Order: sequence, then C-alpha cells, then structure tokens
Amino acid sequence: MKTIGTHNYYIYILTNKIKTVLYTGVTNNLKGRLYFHKNPLPFSKAFTTRYKCYYLVLL
Repeated sequence: MKTIGTHNYYIYILTNKIKTVLYTGVTNNLKGRLYFHKNPLPFSKAFTTRYKCYYLVLL
C-alpha cells in the first residue's frame, strides 16, 4: 500500500535498432509511456519518432 505523497518513478533509456542513438526519460507509468513512444501522433517531430528510438535498454 502506498503512503500518501509517495510516488514511484522510472528512469528509462531507449535506443534505435542499430544502437547508435540514446534517449533518456523519466515517468511514473513506464508501460503507457513506451506505448506513446512506439505509437506517435501522425506527423510528429519528436526526437524518438525522428530517430526511431523504440527499444528499451535493460541494465
């Protein structure tokens, strides 16, 4: 059970298929955030869309 006022945050790293670009982010909903990176809005000019950073790096 969560205590009021506490939150869980995740720092994540994404890369492209050939592992030449890295993107870092912070979120409290990792599953939802990865979904939006993989399914961007049409004509999005976001960094992860331009460089196709869709692969989560596991440490």
